[in-house]
Amino acid sequence: MDLYGSTTSPFVRRTRLLSSAYLDDGLVFHDIDIFDQQGRELLSQHNPTLKVPFLLDGEHNIYDSRVIFRYLAKKFDLNELNWQQENQLTLIDAASDSLVEILLLMRSGIDPSQNALFFNLQRERLGKLFAVLEQQVERGEYNDWYYPAICLYCLIDWAMFRELVDFSPYPSMRAFHQQYASRDDITRTDPR
Repeated sequence: MDLYGSTTSPFVRRTRLLSSAYLDDGLVFHDIDIFDQQGRELLSQHNPTLKVPFLLDGEHNIYDSRVIFRYLAKKFDLNELNWQQENQLTLIDAASDSLVEILLLMRSGIDPSQNALFFNLQRERLGKLFAVLEQQVERGEYNDWYYPAICLYCLIDWAMFRELVDFSPYPSMRAFHQQYASRDDITRTDPR
């Protein structure tokens, strides 16, 4: 099975960490640059959303990290997610999506601190999402190192790496991040 994506993508990293923790590193990772011509062509050929990751397994072409998780969970008899965990992933994915969009706009020379509808809505959304995620971490909802915790770690670490979020108002998330930061698979997949 071949996983394609970039080393800096939090969506790719979560699949790599799942592979390390639960699949004995059963995925072969291919780092592609989705902004150069060759990487863009490969991405376009295998994923019409033009996003990473995508997984090739024989005749199966699977894209989107959540769908890849479901595919791998079924193939390797991993625990399915319950509805609470699915909701957790929705929160994590929403925060990740907002931050990716903000980063792309910043890289396009657009100031995200401006008083504009898009940025105002993203700030409101992210404030609410991080407040809820902080409460969930405080309640111990991410104590098991399984897919939701892996995804939360990837979100926090990526937001820190890109300097997009000040986590000082979120001590539980900072402690959660610190708890796992020295894992071997975390350091091996660190995008820095």
